[in-house]
Amino acid sequence: MTPGGTFECMEAVLCLAVIVIGVVGAGVLASTRANARRRTALGDARADAQRWYERLGGQLINLHGDDPAVRQALADAGERYNAAGSQLEQARTPHQFELARETALEGLAYIRAARTALGIDPGPEVPALAAARGVGQLTKEREVDVQGQTFRAGPQPGRETPYYYPGGRYQGRPVPAGWYSTPWWKTALGAGAGVLGGILIADALFSPAFADPGYGYDAGYQEGFGDGFDQGGDQGSDFGGGDQGGDFGGGDYAGGDFGGGDFGGDFGGGDF
Repeated sequence: MTPGGTFECMEAVLCLAVIVIGVVGAGVLASTRANARRRTALGDARADAQRWYERLGGQLINLHGDDPAVRQALADAGERYNAAGSQLEQARTPHQFELARETALEGLAYIRAARTALGIDPGPEVPALAAARGVGQLTKEREVDVQGQTFRAGPQPGRETPYYYPGGRYQGRPVPAGWYSTPWWKTALGAGAGVLGGILIADALFSPAFADPGYGYDAGYQEGFGDGFDQGGDQGSDFGGGDQGGDFGGGDYAGGDFGGGDFGGDFGGGDF
């Protein structure tokens, strides 16, 4: 090989080495930045969940009351506090910390309910619960009989409605936020009513076809459920895609988007 050929070969090898080093360096840099972003996201999610968890604990320490509605709301808040603490201990990913945050926020929703039952200001608003997105809230009192039992619900706590629920879904059906005579969304199976019983309760409480005087079934459907589906613009498939306007169930509770968050995955923490 001539000296000129040797030089050209060395030059080619050197160029190749520079390219390889550049590619490896770029990969290392990209990986380092990605890891930094993940650490930042993880740290932010942990701090956010911890913040709401500590706020929930502080509220629990400072609130007391003998009224059944107050005691029940504080008991539910305490359950969420314990669940959120367990989730925080086990969390390793941003998603798991987000679920712990959701549980803590649910506990704070019960805290606000307890303060309302105590007759004091409920305090500052908390972020909306993903599990309650789009289900609305009760705006008037209702009383129905289902399978020989009387069920009541309303927008305010009372002697006959001591159980608060921040809103969610039962068997895929929206259950609005409000006060109930019994936590049927949790006890339907345990009490022997079964899934069918729970669905009947939901239908009876939230459909004017059952609970409003002067409505027959057909009229109730047309003026209650029917109107709810016709109003509000776009209607997505499986009730998840569009905006749901109007009052679902003939004005019995105020609702917005009939979508709903995706709350599940690694942790529980809610009632579903």
